[in-house]
Amino acid sequence: MDHPTTALDMAKVEAFAMRSIGDVTAGYTGVMVSLGHKLGLYKALAAVGPLSAKELARRAGCAERYVREWLNAQAAGGYLGFHAVSDTYELSPEHALVLADEDSPVFIPHAWNVPAAMWFDEPKALEAFRTGRGVAWGEHDERMACGVAAFYRNGYRASLVPQWLPALDGVVAQLESGICVADIGCGHGHATLLMAEAFPNSRFHGFDTHAASVEEARRHAAAAGLAERASFATARATDYPDQRYGLICFFDTLHDLGDPVAAAEHAAATLAPGGTVLLVEPFAHDRVEDNHSAVGQLYYSGSSLICCAHAIAEGGKLVLGAQAGPKRLADVFRKAGFAHFRRAAETPFNLIFEIRR
Repeated sequence: MDHPTTALDMAKVEAFAMRSIGDVTAGYTGVMVSLGHKLGLYKALAAVGPLSAKELARRAGCAERYVREWLNAQAAGGYLGFHAVSDTYELSPEHALVLADEDSPVFIPHAWNVPAAMWFDEPKALEAFRTGRGVAWGEHDERMACGVAAFYRNGYRASLVPQWLPALDGVVAQLESGICVADIGCGHGHATLLMAEAFPNSRFHGFDTHAASVEEARRHAAAAGLAERASFATARATDYPDQRYGLICFFDTLHDLGDPVAAAEHAAATLAPGGTVLLVEPFAHDRVEDNHSAVGQLYYSGSSLICCAHAIAEGGKLVLGAQAGPKRLADVFRKAGFAHFRRAAETPFNLIFEIRR
């Protein structure tokens, strides 16, 4: 569409164009972050302090000319510090938590697998937008499942056992005494295993429709020595076996389901008397305009290609999306017969709810 230049605020055009360039730059930077992680460049910098390009290349086993260009890209973006006099580059301790410490709750490199998979799957997204068909979780490039699982693992490690479970009335005491727990949409099993490690008297059962993720979860359980009290099986959110669960968990998964009300009804049918549903969902306000933020932009974008697409692939009776908000979530469980729905905790990225019949 043509616009007369006299009607345009060219300062606004330039400002938005530069912001768009910034977004493109972020995409380039993501590739650099992934390379820095996989090549061990960040870890080498974190281990010894300021290094020249030559020394970093030697320590990481890489070619110096490539490493120097990578270093300059990182320094230009403020990821690394540059010391002109000594011609060395430095990773600060604060940035190392984000880029080099794989156990840090703010470790970010794995997250870049998700947009990589989204780009790879663009032809499927184009078809889905044009036809309205769904794209199931298992139809995505394998980097999607790996990236999501690895990214969420550290955040859950920092919050699930020390903060979220204690925010639920009486649940920690039940876990310590021994109950059956179901993790619906368990993915690679990281959250399931965090609980299994913390509460040896309870038994944990992870369920997911994605067979490859279930197999990965079993491998993680075996490697952690937790296979005796943490099992994983392929099942839908509406047909996993009834074991009178004292706790049923939906970790960032309810909004992905094609029929969340049916999933809530199945939870009600399989919950033990006095049992609790733990619902963890992406942070969102109820009004669309209140979600116009960086977090909202992230979640709406992911929801377009991942969450809504999978829900539609499952039949799409109620496609919540990743920004459902507390009122819509509460309505799902009210329709399923639950009377108690309480916000127990929150973070900038998640809402945590305690739900009982």
